[in-house]
Amino acid sequence: MAKISILGAGAWGTAIAILLGNKGHEVVLWSALKNEVEQLNEDRELKDKLPGIKLPDSVSISGDLKTSCESRDLIVFAVASPFVRATAKSACSFITDNQIVVNVGKGIEEKTLETLTDIIKDEIPQADVAVLSGPSHAEEVSKGIPTTCVVGADSKDTAHFVQDVFMGERFRVYTSPDVIGIELGGSLKNVIALAAGMADGLGFGDNTKAALMTRGIAEISRLGIAMGGKMETFAGLSGVGDLIVTCTSKHSRNRNAGYLIGKGYNMEEAMQEVKQVVEGVYSAKAALALARKYDVEMPIVEQVNLILFEGKPAFEAVSDLLLRDKRREYTELQWKK
Repeated sequence: MAKISILGAGAWGTAIAILLGNKGHEVVLWSALKNEVEQLNEDRELKDKLPGIKLPDSVSISGDLKTSCESRDLIVFAVASPFVRATAKSACSFITDNQIVVNVGKGIEEKTLETLTDIIKDEIPQADVAVLSGPSHAEEVSKGIPTTCVVGADSKDTAHFVQDVFMGERFRVYTSPDVIGIELGGSLKNVIALAAGMADGLGFGDNTKAALMTRGIAEISRLGIAMGGKMETFAGLSGVGDLIVTCTSKHSRNRNAGYLIGKGYNMEEAMQEVKQVVEGVYSAKAALALARKYDVEMPIVEQVNLILFEGKPAFEAVSDLLLRDKRREYTELQWKK
């Protein structure tokens, strides 16, 4: 069994602590918030987000970053995307050469346009950084509902190590060398999920959502391939798989925030109502900036940005998407005649 630290005690970090603790690993769950550490130690459950799911005895709670990072076989970054850089910077001096760090968060930094894995590599250059992603809501993983993810790493040995740590009867893990593809699929699908939620809030049907999801993965794939990702990744768990669950699930904070915007809430009101970090809002501007940098057309991402940050009515944005100029679905396919 491994000694594991999980940095970030939100819903996802806590769910991973439950998953790994139930496998028998020795787990430390770290939080920067004193009240969160006290609440978890007292109640042994994250009452507001994962009510009724107790932490195993093999999981300890800590607010001390130094002791949480030292002498661990694996460090899991489960920090919300806006706080990844600051946390990595603080943890750097406690992490040794070739320490395996796996990022399980999803997002793109607006200022630098870096993925979360890139940020961790910047701030902890001595670490061996991997990523774990896929259709995996914390509410279901914490209950042991069957889930499948993919781990990406530069090294096959690192990917297999992380796979072995996480894999169990109810949590299947595949491996991949396509780190950038996995990161982009996991981050950009949140922006598309906002659009899918808006369509629900506007009262549109399954046809509309299916169109948004299908054209959304086309946008994600175009940008991802331009940035070095592989089409197989976007057709896999961290692409189509994560997009489906995030656009359709009652657990999806991005879909739920989009739903409220479709109902007439503005972006700030929707985020306050959801009461969790809505990663798609933080990634939307970065996604649009990347599209422009790589000269990739992303009309859904563009319309989401107009809705979020310029007050464009969601209904008008849908109309503008439908009334765009006629075009082929895939230009790579050739006519016989």
